[in-house]
Amino acid sequence: MPHCTSRVALRDRPLLSFVQAVKVTALFKLLANDTRVRLLHHIVRTGEATVTDMAKTLGMKPQAVSNQLMRLADTGMLASRRDGNHVYYRVVNECAAPLLDLALCLMEGESDSAPRGTCDVQA
Repeated sequence: MPHCTSRVALRDRPLLSFVQAVKVTALFKLLANDTRVRLLHHIVRTGEATVTDMAKTLGMKPQAVSNQLMRLADTGMLASRRDGNHVYYRVVNECAAPLLDLALCLMEGESDSAPRGTCDVQA
């Protein structure tokens, strides 16, 4: 399972190449979908969830949830397993939860009443 902490610090990396920038942009475009973000958050909170459970929680049809989950799984963030008629999804990339947490931190920092400064990313 990939670990964020074992990676080179961002400030110590060489400037992104064009290809790397395109890949990062593609990832952010994939995550720029409210359903996918909510599904990811649900899985982070529960550890593992079925398509049926997530569909019920988000008020969606299971097929629509399954389609969105497959898009997330294609990034390597999620993995699935089948148990009878149920498909369970779990986060397998440890960078996914801190990324979501950091996004929430950045968003909460937009408010005038929110404390500004550092985002202590925890997940």
